[in-house]
Amino acid sequence: MNHQKLEKNIALMGVTIALVISVAGLVEILPLMFQAETTKPLEGVEPYAPLQLAGRDVYVSEGCYVCHSQQIRPFRSETERYGHYSVAGEFVYDRPFQFGSKRTGPDLARVGGRYTDEWHRLHLINPRDLVPESNMPGYPWLAKEMLDGENVELRMRRLRALGTPYTDEQIAAAISVVDGKTEMDALIAYLQGLGLAFPRGRY
Repeated sequence: MNHQKLEKNIALMGVTIALVISVAGLVEILPLMFQAETTKPLEGVEPYAPLQLAGRDVYVSEGCYVCHSQQIRPFRSETERYGHYSVAGEFVYDRPFQFGSKRTGPDLARVGGRYTDEWHRLHLINPRDLVPESNMPGYPWLAKEMLDGENVELRMRRLRALGTPYTDEQIAAAISVVDGKTEMDALIAYLQGLGLAFPRGRY
């Protein structure tokens, strides 16, 4: 009888649904907040350097995450192709993380160090020069767009407020570090740093 009253009262139904979703969400999320493996960085994982941080912003602004995931699932078909499966401690300093859910292109979680900087540069200018079957668009304008050091410095300050352990010295040096660098330089630096916490053969 009670469920009939609930089904006929739309306001009560809405409140009940919201309550159930809230409780279920807390049951899933709260335990993770207190597990060290999800809140502490993996050994070797450091906050992004200024050039890498700028490159991550380019990666997001150009929508790279739409076609490239950064999450290797713990399945043999994935680990044999991409490397060790992803673990929470790798993404402690990612705000927001770039897991993704679609792979038009390959997963990039372990792309760091697999190719040279020059390979990445040529690939970003015109992917088909290196991978003839690629349907990835080119990004030649990134080689002309210069980085704004003040913006990078501000980003680091904001991230420190959220808990990223940047020092005053690192923040103060940000402008000089990215001076004269292009968005392509930054994106390549970001890509070259992905997945280095799990170099091949470590696990």
